[in-house]
Amino acid sequence: MWIAAAVSVVFLLTSPVQAGIKDLSSHFQDPSPDPRGFQQGDAVDIEAIPLEFHKENTVTNDLVFEGFEDDDYIDFDKILAAGSDDYIEGDEIDEIATPAPDIDIFAEPSDPKTRRARLLRLFHGRSRLQRLNIVNAHFGFNLYRSLRNDVNQTDNILLAPAGISIAMGMMSLGAGSGTHDQIYKALGFAEFVNASHHYDNTTVHKLFRKLTHRLFRRNFGYTLRSVNDVYVKKDVSVKDAFRAETKAFYFAEPQSVDFKDPAFLDKANRRIQKLTKGLIKEPLKSVDPNMVLMLLNYLYFKGTWEQKFPKEMTHYRNFRVNEKTNVRVPMMTNKGNYLAAADHELDCDVLQLPYAGNISMLIVLPRKITGMRTLEQEISPTVVDKWLKNMTNRTREVVLPRFKLEQNYDLIENMKEMGLVDIFQESGDFTRMTTDKVAMNWLKHQGIIKVNEEGTEAAALTQVGFMPLSSQIRFTVDHPFLFLIYEHRTDCLVFMGRVVNPSQS
Repeated sequence: MWIAAAVSVVFLLTSPVQAGIKDLSSHFQDPSPDPRGFQQGDAVDIEAIPLEFHKENTVTNDLVFEGFEDDDYIDFDKILAAGSDDYIEGDEIDEIATPAPDIDIFAEPSDPKTRRARLLRLFHGRSRLQRLNIVNAHFGFNLYRSLRNDVNQTDNILLAPAGISIAMGMMSLGAGSGTHDQIYKALGFAEFVNASHHYDNTTVHKLFRKLTHRLFRRNFGYTLRSVNDVYVKKDVSVKDAFRAETKAFYFAEPQSVDFKDPAFLDKANRRIQKLTKGLIKEPLKSVDPNMVLMLLNYLYFKGTWEQKFPKEMTHYRNFRVNEKTNVRVPMMTNKGNYLAAADHELDCDVLQLPYAGNISMLIVLPRKITGMRTLEQEISPTVVDKWLKNMTNRTREVVLPRFKLEQNYDLIENMKEMGLVDIFQESGDFTRMTTDKVAMNWLKHQGIIKVNEEGTEAAALTQVGFMPLSSQIRFTVDHPFLFLIYEHRTDCLVFMGRVVNPSQS
């Protein structure tokens, strides 16, 4: 079975004051701009990027959309072979503070000391890159909980925490001191930086660059690609340092566009559709002509099950949406060796379905059809770590619905709830990006995931409460469940969501 998923994260910034944007006599010109913001053969020295900011320039390089074939994606193998990145650094394990042994890290942290102790326990023995991804997953779970409170209990949910974190990391490059601190606190980057004296704010961006290298290379047996685009209104000044850093850390370079031109929407949508293999067709329905800056992140994943589900074994069966409602859906069936665990504290069972390439989907199934709320409330990186470290392998029969989810969210209110307030107000400080007054007024997140017999396509600390599923020989997913897609080399939570009704997208 193979699953494919695609996600688009959109950040739109508009200026409350459009008058007074000055024309500059000198312009930055790139005679042959790369649509990814990274030239073939470029050797970017991260250490050489100045942290202080230079004079501003108007971005004038033309937007390029055509000729973007599979072999046009960034060849990270070539970049690494050229020695242009300190790639090994992200895999280093730094010394961190040792938390007090008497702190219960599984308790809900009402005290900052408890929260920090729990994080440091998870960080122990992990690489820098894995530690950053633990923080990213923690943010993802909190964002999921905020979003869950805004939708109906019968709604399916799909999020790409990795894509959102990457986009917010890129956003923080343009933020002034106070706004930058707010982004770092809300996303958890500040906790990561404070975990070791070896880290500073720039470490986060270096590791996002490394995460791109690690996740999106082409020789791991799956397809996972992330592309960042930055579009800037013509004649708006963008500072050199922001331009240089977005290119070096996130492979994005500001492209000058005319948001009033109807052709922009068509070209941008065609580019997104191509990059996500047609999964996301028209994410941009309209664009405010007064737009100043737009940041886009696309995430595409296609994986093939290590053990494909035989198509002849798929039959329509009942799926219990709730205690009163059943739907008939195609249920896939396979028999093989699978890792699984039972969590008696959260009253759920967990199944690991591996894809080729050390990436897998975790199916988390509450034992009671009414148990989803508790599971959603308690899930965390600590809980997932327990699941993964307490799994046993045995022959099981797995029954799983075939499903496709297509979701679109405006996340501004959710981000405000999590502490990100300034970036959506005139008080937000983006002086490291531009001298023009800007504020974010649109934050969209769109995703699609398909799960079928082939696979998926999409643009232990303690053993308390755990018992191996040694006696369970059948794992039937016939009522609402959570799913998590993890890349295990980096501990990266790429996608997560819930399926309440697989008959609805």
